[in-house]
Amino acid sequence: MSGTQNRPDPFDEGGADIHDEVSPRPVVTLLSDFGLDDHYVGVMKGVILAINPEVHIVDISHAIPPFDVAAGALVLASAYHYFPKGTIHVSVVDPGVGGDRRGLLAATENYYFIGPDNGSFTHIYGDPSFLWVRHLRTVEFFLEKVSSTFHGRDVFAPVAGHLSLGEPSGNFGPLIQDPVRLADARPEVGEDGSIQGEVVYVDHFGNLITNIDTAAFWEGESRAGTEEENLVPVIEACGKRIRGMSEFYGAVPPGEIGAQLNSWSRMEIFVPEGNAARELGAGKGLPVRVRFERAG
Repeated sequence: MSGTQNRPDPFDEGGADIHDEVSPRPVVTLLSDFGLDDHYVGVMKGVILAINPEVHIVDISHAIPPFDVAAGALVLASAYHYFPKGTIHVSVVDPGVGGDRRGLLAATENYYFIGPDNGSFTHIYGDPSFLWVRHLRTVEFFLEKVSSTFHGRDVFAPVAGHLSLGEPSGNFGPLIQDPVRLADARPEVGEDGSIQGEVVYVDHFGNLITNIDTAAFWEGESRAGTEEENLVPVIEACGKRIRGMSEFYGAVPPGEIGAQLNSWSRMEIFVPEGNAARELGAGKGLPVRVRFERAG
């Protein structure tokens, strides 16, 4: 890894201003669909700490919808670049555990990523500072007994522990060139500036987060009008019509439906002090259309 912190954001906005130096304590993050009712997350932490008691473990989320690899990939992409240089990100949303899917160690100039080869790191491969990906093959870095149902404990956690101790990355397995990538669900921008997208994630508050990012939004606006025109975006979803974008949740009266560009640089549909997913009876996959009208 280079000595400079590079933070290109796959969602078109830079991360926080983070110090360029590596953290004095190794940092490992965990992301999974395990929830917090069972012992799975705690056991993974125990395995890591047994190998390196000095590591600092941070939970990104364990509330990814079960088996939803795309949602896990999206949440990881929204979070990874806010951590200190050298952070090891472990992501385990793994419906294919025990099958023939590979375990991976990937790297950008700033971070490492450990998890299954099922598309979990799709957005990482699109990071301009992406370096390489390796197939985890060296069993000496796994637990002695590897189950067919819990590679988070038996493979990925111990690899993270050994990597945090400074084990050279090349010792974990060979480089590969064909990691699994999820289909890129990009929004479509028409010649008239209209944007056709969809909901790709529903957060804890019921906000409907779309794949319409800032780049698509501004491209649509630029196609729709000229510098002399004052345009207003109109968002259409689930039979509802939202005229105009809000700058913050409180700009919309409670109980009404609004839309805004959120902290992920994605357009989301929300109900202030409410739950848009429940109010609209909508979720992942909902078609969303944006078009631009002249103000007035």
